[in-house]
Amino acid sequence: MSYEVFARKWRPQLFKEVTGQEHITETLKNALLSDRLAHAYLFSGARGVGKTSVARIFAKALNCLQGQEGNPCNRCTSCTEITNGSSVDVQEIDGASNRGIDEIRDLRENIRYLPSHDKYRIYIIDEIHMLTLHAFNALLKTLEEPPEHVKFIFATTEPHKIPLTILSRCQRFDFKRIPIVKIEEQIKRIVKEEGIRIEDSGISIIAREAEGSLRDAESLLDQVVSFTGPNVEDNQITAVLGIIDRDLIYKTSQAVIDGDSKLCLEIIDEIYSYGYDIKAFYREIMGQFRNLIVSLISQDPSQILDLPDNELKETKRQATHAGMERLLQSLNFLINREVDLRYTNNPRIALEAILLKLSRLTEYLSFDELIKKIEAIEKRINKGMATEPNKDLEAAFSKKEYPAKETHLDDGKKWSEFLSYVTPKNRVIANVLREWKSYTIAGDTLELPCREGSFTGSFFDDPEHYEQLVTYVQDFFQSKLKVVFKKQNDPKDLKKSSGQDGLPDTVKDIVKIFEGKVVSQD
Repeated sequence: MSYEVFARKWRPQLFKEVTGQEHITETLKNALLSDRLAHAYLFSGARGVGKTSVARIFAKALNCLQGQEGNPCNRCTSCTEITNGSSVDVQEIDGASNRGIDEIRDLRENIRYLPSHDKYRIYIIDEIHMLTLHAFNALLKTLEEPPEHVKFIFATTEPHKIPLTILSRCQRFDFKRIPIVKIEEQIKRIVKEEGIRIEDSGISIIAREAEGSLRDAESLLDQVVSFTGPNVEDNQITAVLGIIDRDLIYKTSQAVIDGDSKLCLEIIDEIYSYGYDIKAFYREIMGQFRNLIVSLISQDPSQILDLPDNELKETKRQATHAGMERLLQSLNFLINREVDLRYTNNPRIALEAILLKLSRLTEYLSFDELIKKIEAIEKRINKGMATEPNKDLEAAFSKKEYPAKETHLDDGKKWSEFLSYVTPKNRVIANVLREWKSYTIAGDTLELPCREGSFTGSFFDDPEHYEQLVTYVQDFFQSKLKVVFKKQNDPKDLKKSSGQDGLPDTVKDIVKIFEGKVVSQD
């Protein structure tokens, strides 16, 4: 007996065996039970989601005289002939091969004849969108006034290519992509029956690569087992199918979030050495940052992200660590630079440049953030007074007098070392910190004197900037230090409007922090 591939061997023969399309199978069963049958049906959806399988089951149920509860018996002559593809009254037509007007005219001639021994003559036309316009026009008259003994079932992956005059005369059923969880369940049933040993993680790899197509998942499993035999290892799956390891994707996103440029280059070298498609890897990274954003926004990410539980947890952890602003900046940057990678003759160099830039993105303020800072400065200039500090940081910016502590002035070593530590991680914060020439450490607190009304003094009003500063301080000083700012009310500072160069102090602060220069004061 010849070998039968999994996709054919495990093709569903009953409505209840169809995976992930319950909204369609239940409707068709109810239509059969209530005898509310249309003359034409259109099944649309992605490849491998069950369109043709459901069409065959429905055709068997229409002609089966022994079926129960809307399901075919799969034992009578009519059912077995349809299953074997030898039925005279049920014909499957490939729309791509029989797309001309002559074929449709022949069909119109044949439908006049009554069925040989079944109740209906049923025509299943696959990929109907491939018919020519003249063929559609020839079919239209038949759909308008079909004989009572004829039923049409159309299947297509591109319903938008079908004329509206045809669509309006069909009952349309849209097949969904099958969720990863349901594909995994079906693969587990197959491997159990076939005596194949494979880990759940390996099943997840195959299910994800199928992209919602159960037929593709079964074909991929067939391909893997042909190479490995009954004992399948995860590394064999990725090697056979040429799939980029998901651990490498998470490693890349973590390196970008951490600003680890060296690791980004090492990952690209690994991708290139393994022979992975650079552009496919780039799409995976874009999808990864999209998933990170969704995990922060959605209350139940599992409803949107088709990911196993262990990946959902890691996605949430990375997203929380990065923050929404950083993730949005990164995804927007990837989208804008995709065209550079698409048309380059050297995708490796382009990818290296993109990831290096992406890993250092924290050194630059976003456009929205820059606008907010400028607006805050304008308010200070117009009102001549400092804005109210952020309530969440009120304790850190408290104006109460602290007990006298030993002040450690910058000796050119410790504070300079700290600035050198911060600079490669976030140049903007490092430039802001250069305004301070002294600091005080007492117990678990690092205190920085702050001139009220200055731009640098308000920079850390932003909770995200403040949290970044605390992280840098704790990492450098190797202590769980809190950072507080002791504001110094200096009326002279508030009254200063310009120096010898005619620039307001706040403007000079901005120029210095962002490493700019004044081109003109006109």
